[in-house]
Amino acid sequence: RIANRLLRRVWDFALVRAEGNITQDVADKALTMLGIDRLGLDELDRRILGIISTDFGGGPVGAKTIAISVGEEVRTIEEVYEPYLIQIGFIKRTPQGRETTAAAKKHINLK
Repeated sequence: RIANRLLRRVWDFALVRAEGNITQDVADKALTMLGIDRLGLDELDRRILGIISTDFGGGPVGAKTIAISVGEEVRTIEEVYEPYLIQIGFIKRTPQGRETTAAAKKHINLK
C-alpha cells in the first residue's frame, strides 16, 4: 500500500517534470520532494530516531512513550516503523526499551 502510494507520486512527478519517463534521477528528485531519504526513511522515521536520541538520551524508552511523543498508536510504532528501523540497525530493542544506535545518530546528524 505504501509502495503503491509512493509509486503514484513518483509517476505524477515524472508526468509533470520528465514527460512521464521515470529515471533514477527523476525518482530520486520525487522521493526527496516527498521527504523520503536514501535509506527509505520518511519524516516520522526520522522524528522517532530524533526523539529517542535527543529527548531520551538515546534510550532506553518504551514504545508507548515514543507513540505519545510522535502522536501515533503504539501498534503503528511496533508494526510499521520499528521493524525496518531495527532491520537497518538504527534501533535495538532491550528489556528496558528502545535505544538508538550510533548509525542512527549519524544518519540524523547527531554526534
